[in-house]
Amino acid sequence: MNPHSEPHEPHIDDTHPDGTRPDDIDAHDPSGGESGTCAPGSSGPGTGGDPAPPTTPRIGPPRPPTPDDTPPTPSHPPPPPPTGSAYAAPIAAGDPAVSHAQTGAPPPESADQDASRPAEPQVTLRGSAELADALPYLLGFYPDDSVVMVALHGERARFGGRLRLGIPTDPSHWPDVSDQLADCLVSGARKSADHLVGILVFLCQEPAPGESGRDVKERLRPLAQRLRTACGSLDVPVLEALCISNGRYWSYCCPDYRCCPADGTPLCLPGTSVMAAAAAYAGMQVRGSLKEMDARLAPRTGPRGADQEKALDDAAAELLPRMLQPDGATTVRQATLELAAAMIHRFRQDTPSGSNRARDACDDALITDAEAATLILGLQDRTTRDRAAEWMDGPDAAAALRLWRALARRCTGGYTEHAAAPLTLAGWVCWSTADGPSARVALSRALTADPDCVFAQLLHRAINEGLDPEQLRRCLRQQREEAEAATDGATTPTAGQRRPAPPRPANRARPRGPRGDTGPGSRTTGAPGTRRAGRGGDRSRR
Repeated sequence: MNPHSEPHEPHIDDTHPDGTRPDDIDAHDPSGGESGTCAPGSSGPGTGGDPAPPTTPRIGPPRPPTPDDTPPTPSHPPPPPPTGSAYAAPIAAGDPAVSHAQTGAPPPESADQDASRPAEPQVTLRGSAELADALPYLLGFYPDDSVVMVALHGERARFGGRLRLGIPTDPSHWPDVSDQLADCLVSGARKSADHLVGILVFLCQEPAPGESGRDVKERLRPLAQRLRTACGSLDVPVLEALCISNGRYWSYCCPDYRCCPADGTPLCLPGTSVMAAAAAYAGMQVRGSLKEMDARLAPRTGPRGADQEKALDDAAAELLPRMLQPDGATTVRQATLELAAAMIHRFRQDTPSGSNRARDACDDALITDAEAATLILGLQDRTTRDRAAEWMDGPDAAAALRLWRALARRCTGGYTEHAAAPLTLAGWVCWSTADGPSARVALSRALTADPDCVFAQLLHRAINEGLDPEQLRRCLRQQREEAEAATDGATTPTAGQRRPAPPRPANRARPRGPRGDTGPGSRTTGAPGTRRAGRGGDRSRR
């Protein structure tokens, strides 16, 4: 197999009966039904026949080009990170077959175009252990309490679309969820140019208190079986189904205890696997666990949460009279943007270090409850929020992301739904700066806070469909330029226009001279020290 670890193909945005929403759907190939078994002495699943002879996983030059290779098009995002290949001959990482499945670009006219491509790193995955170890690199984080499904395409089983969904807590929902997930992934995967050959299923959950990893595996077995059946009913086989828990993995497809013991198989040590080496070579990062990423956006609780809620109440009471005044909305909008700009400047001046928790604590200390309340309420205005989205790249992007996260944590108590605006802005900045996993987490929370937030819906769908954020960035840059031009036009006369002359002061406002007259050069008849008029009022010199 040659799974592709490049950020995925189109994701399908859907919800299951439990109310959760697949936040990482690159639906592109489910499979199910009958599963193979591991051959003795092999840790990889079969596909109905014997697996390919084991070879040493390696990262090396790409294989010679073949006619089915297709180079990425200029519209495609930057070259993909190394792709894995399991149970098959090694193939080039970032093999273009998957790239064209995503972009819909036509294949090349000849294989000579492929031969001119620069060499890209490649990695071959063999066995369930390396598949389990590769999972965090496919998603960009360690999934917690998640069902993950990965589609496989073509003769070499390249990684295609992937899908992640939280495991429903109610087992009665598992049949409906399994059918829905299988249908989402298979229907999306079959749009690909490459043939859909199978699916990998991962069930990731840590043991509850008093529970072992083996207990988790047995408890989730009905879900794994239902997923396999649902995929099989769509004529796509599940080639491997793994349970990952407590640092070990178990296979639901292999009954051979010689390669898949009942107590599970330990995972590779972090950073020691072939996929970890390939990811480091490609500059990929694993951003911690899903729970850790989600915790950075969770609202305050306890006394600090109560203080922030009181500040929000006070700011709301003060905001209403201002909005009722003439041009009140424009005034509040401008004040909010000015305060946001000041906060971003403050955040840029103080960049914290340390763990994520320590950095978030430093960011929380940089903004007061009153300032946070003013910004949270001001961002509820759609125009203000859209203008704030202009802080999306350049030196302000990192500081803006920290500010939006800090504001999301301040939406406590009865103001939890107000978090949709800062969470959507955080998701937009993450996507704009090529952090797709963090963007999905933020947008999922935004849609949980406000399912009707259109901006979050559009961003979430755009990420799932693999769109390029540059188009939206251009629109926002143009919006900023137009707003700046409008501001300059209100204060600076355009070409062909004369600047209005300042009003002349009244006589009484003119400055007086030292003797009480109207100043030097003034001529007031009859006043001492002035020249008298001649005959007939003639003032000419004789």
